[in-house]
Amino acid sequence: MLPGGLLVLGVFIITTLEMGNEFQNTLHRLMCFPLFQLVFAVEKSMNKKRLWNFTDEEVSERVTLHFCSSTKKTFCRTYDIHNPKSSAKPADWKYQNGLSASWLSLECTVYINIHVPLSTTSVSYTLEKNTKNGLIHWAKQIENSIYLINGQVKDEDCDLLEGQKKSSRGNTQAINHSFDVRVLTQLLLNSDHRSTATVQICSGSVNLKGAVKCRAYIHSNKPKVKDAVQAMKRDILNTVADRCEILFEDLLLNEIPEKKDSEKEFHILPHRVFVPIPGSTVMLCDYKFGDESAEEIRDHFIEMLDHMIQIEDLEIAEEINTACVSSSMNTEASLDNTDDEPPKQPIKTTIVLKIQQNIGVIAAFAVAALAAGISFHYFSD
Repeated sequence: MLPGGLLVLGVFIITTLEMGNEFQNTLHRLMCFPLFQLVFAVEKSMNKKRLWNFTDEEVSERVTLHFCSSTKKTFCRTYDIHNPKSSAKPADWKYQNGLSASWLSLECTVYINIHVPLSTTSVSYTLEKNTKNGLIHWAKQIENSIYLINGQVKDEDCDLLEGQKKSSRGNTQAINHSFDVRVLTQLLLNSDHRSTATVQICSGSVNLKGAVKCRAYIHSNKPKVKDAVQAMKRDILNTVADRCEILFEDLLLNEIPEKKDSEKEFHILPHRVFVPIPGSTVMLCDYKFGDESAEEIRDHFIEMLDHMIQIEDLEIAEEINTACVSSSMNTEASLDNTDDEPPKQPIKTTIVLKIQQNIGVIAAFAVAALAAGISFHYFSD
């Protein structure tokens, strides 16, 4: 749901004052025990699929917020997620005007071609776990890549809005401003780095190919280049990992035992869909398969956001067939082909290649037949 630059900061609960005299005691139990565990459970669940780590400079506190619908009062507590034994700290909850509209967007398209070998030693692992282990190496390449912002390489400590026009009040006009980001992957390592080739017996492989549309947001209050690059990196890593997770879950739910022995199978990774937040320039995202209709995606957004969404508000960021997964694994973790259309092109290509490989034999046979016909005609005369 959240693009790069946005994080889950905590959990909230809404209750009424109908609990009478036991309200304060019940509130204390809600804030200090169940919500406390829920904060750490949410953070632990999200950490499982992350391909990146938090920096030491980032705030490690998460929030629990209780809102009383009768008195309109709020009760806020914070917890340090790096310390499971941390106690609740009281915090003030304040509203700020215009905060939701003061965001800058960054967009980029990343072309991926990731090959993940599935070794025989990890055959007992789930396909999702095997793929995540393979994506960790690709994640390091993304982390070490060079990022061009509007075609320029900028120092990470520079102001992102440096050189932008300012309003009459002296503030930089950054609302609705979008930055184009390009990712340059380093192909060659420096001489100081050494690499070691690893030979392993594999029972199959997973290949991820296609164009991935990425989008990140950063607040317009003195944004730094390093913050913008960090937000974009995380969105790239998150969206690829999320698509793999969604695809593998769908394959497990729609498993067809009769097709387990197929040697190579092709699947379309889910496409990314964005929807705007009312009153904000920020857009949330979800994923859809090719057979899902716009009405289904709209209903899913309405269920999650509890807000009416129009079909016209949906923004499908990618065209059809932008990414695919292929696997040659003949085990229980093999990918099941639920669509017969994608393999047609590889099969057709194979036939053409075989004809090209045998064209010499066909030509030789034709020449021999022609020579035999001429000789027969000559001797018959």
